[in-house]
Amino acid sequence: MALESNKGLVGKVVVVLVRGLVGVKRDIRETIHLLNLKSANNCVVLDATPVNLGMLRKAKDYLTWGEIDENILKELVEKRGIEYLGRLTDSKSKINYNKYFEFNGKKYHKTFRLNPPKKGFESKGIKFPYKMGGALGYRASKIKDLILRMI
Repeated sequence: MALESNKGLVGKVVVVLVRGLVGVKRDIRETIHLLNLKSANNCVVLDATPVNLGMLRKAKDYLTWGEIDENILKELVEKRGIEYLGRLTDSKSKINYNKYFEFNGKKYHKTFRLNPPKKGFESKGIKFPYKMGGALGYRASKIKDLILRMI
């Protein structure tokens, strides 16, 4: 499988929801919502843990993902990051909300809303895997080209 090459990965993975969620099976839709992806062309940055990679493998027919480096992450946050201004805890300080991530001392929402890619997705479109010339599945480090076209 495509994920076999990145099992020892410790860094960050960027995930983009390529297809919409209408008509998707319930368990796959719930997995996508657990990844904090709510509509097409949304993006989220995750740790490359075995749990997250298993969730990506389950929803591989609707997502594309790959490793992200620090420069692309910085550009993504600067251009598309929305600062989190909500609560950090409840009124009694018993529950800590985890709806944000910190980058350079500021708090940002976890989800990035992106534009459709300039010049479109790959030649076969959004219904074929990346290995066959489509847009879905694991891309390794070539995800940065897609992210730069979508920013």
